[in-house]
Amino acid sequence: MRLFTGYYKSLRIRALKIRMLAVIASIFFLPSFVPFEKLGNNMFAVILNGQEVGVVSDPGEADELVREARRQVASGSQELMLMESDLEVVGSEVLWGKIDEPGQIMERMTRVLTSAVKETLHRSYVVKINEYMVNLASREEVVSLLQAALDKYDSAGRYQVELHLDNTRELPVLTTRIQTREEAAEQTQEAIIMEAGIQAELTTVFEEAEPAGEKDFEDYDLGLISMEYGDTIEVVEAYLKEEELTGLDAAIREVTQDEEKNDLYEVISGDTLSEIAIKTNIPMERLIEMNDSLEDENSMIRVGEELIITVPEPKLAVVRQEEMYYEEDYEEEVIYVDNDDWYTTRRETLQEPSAGHRRVIALVTFENDKETDRDIIKEEVTYRAVPKIVERGTKIPPTYIKPIAGGRKSSGFGRRSRPTRGASTYHKGIDWATPTGTAVNASCGGTVAKAGWGSGYGYVVYINHPDGRQTRYGHLSKVLVSAGQTVSQGQKIALSGNTGVSTGPHLHFEILINGSQVDPLKYLN
Repeated sequence: MRLFTGYYKSLRIRALKIRMLAVIASIFFLPSFVPFEKLGNNMFAVILNGQEVGVVSDPGEADELVREARRQVASGSQELMLMESDLEVVGSEVLWGKIDEPGQIMERMTRVLTSAVKETLHRSYVVKINEYMVNLASREEVVSLLQAALDKYDSAGRYQVELHLDNTRELPVLTTRIQTREEAAEQTQEAIIMEAGIQAELTTVFEEAEPAGEKDFEDYDLGLISMEYGDTIEVVEAYLKEEELTGLDAAIREVTQDEEKNDLYEVISGDTLSEIAIKTNIPMERLIEMNDSLEDENSMIRVGEELIITVPEPKLAVVRQEEMYYEEDYEEEVIYVDNDDWYTTRRETLQEPSAGHRRVIALVTFENDKETDRDIIKEEVTYRAVPKIVERGTKIPPTYIKPIAGGRKSSGFGRRSRPTRGASTYHKGIDWATPTGTAVNASCGGTVAKAGWGSGYGYVVYINHPDGRQTRYGHLSKVLVSAGQTVSQGQKIALSGNTGVSTGPHLHFEILINGSQVDPLKYLN
């Protein structure tokens, strides 16, 4: 009995050992448990954005898994995504340990990264027009924006815009091409090849055999014949936040809506301020406010002078050409006959003009709504205009200077109160109060016509000038020239005084044109 009891006890111990060996063997042979050699850190905990997502036996595996997880998260959107991805691998040295399946680690990483997405950047297009920029969501919106600028002036919708890569640029930049819809439809690859080869030769043969004759009025395609943008346009791709994009409707309003911009208006012959205000559609008060040279509506303007005006213009200018037919009365340009013996101030009409009549085809160029050029390409005169013929002088006329240095203006030209008994109430010159003995100089070169006593003038000098004018210098104390003497401009001719009908030492100065006194201040340089 004892023999059997010892035997069974031995069997139980052996069975227990076998089971223990089986457990140990299963630990080492299961895929999630790995035996390690004692060579330093040999098992690594993977931490992503502060969360442990699994255990691997090789740090490189963690890098590969996080890259794949990022790719899977990003593949769920067509746009560029920004996400936080802070990977940390912590190693330890163990005899054996359990590692996680790659699929499980990937699943945990994907959840962590999805919650870490900060924002999505949309593939967008930046449109630059000169210094103005607007961001749009798609290439189609860019085309719609640019097309809207054309449609503003193309009511028939004949022209369309396309984007194409600018091969002259180092970086990828899109530019514009405008053509008619018919041209776009015909511009296939086959047509290009045909025109480059056989068709080009046939075209040359036909052109040589049938040279183009002069077009008749009916042969012209009146209306819009070309369009282009008047500003530089560049389009580039970019990845932008949603809030950085502009809606298409708002962008069209910004680009096509007129806004006031400063421009210059050159004064032409016959212009007045009121006419310029009407021409430019600017109130007179606003025109005066913008130009420092204008004090009020009576300010003088000169031919060639440039005035600042405001004009309504959109951000994107459109230049177009139109063929126009019209009939009009017209005038020939003035014909000038130069006379070298006359001064430039003298002109005489030799032939009066009369208007003619003609039929016209004109090529008119516009920038937005403003006409910038008009070229007559066909004309049929019903009856010819007669030109105006004008004879004009070429000699530069003499100039006039103030006859004394300094002096105080004591009496101007025109009506005044009688300063003393015997004096006139209409002053025919200008007076400068100055001490007796002040040098008096010739205002302009010429010939002395009178030098001596002149009744109310006291001592006086008259000088005749080459342009037919005369100057007079009165109330002198001493005369230094004589009649018939030639004097030059600025030459000393007398000393000022207080002779004749005078209320004190001064110089009286006159300029006469055709024998009549004029205001000297209008002619002095």
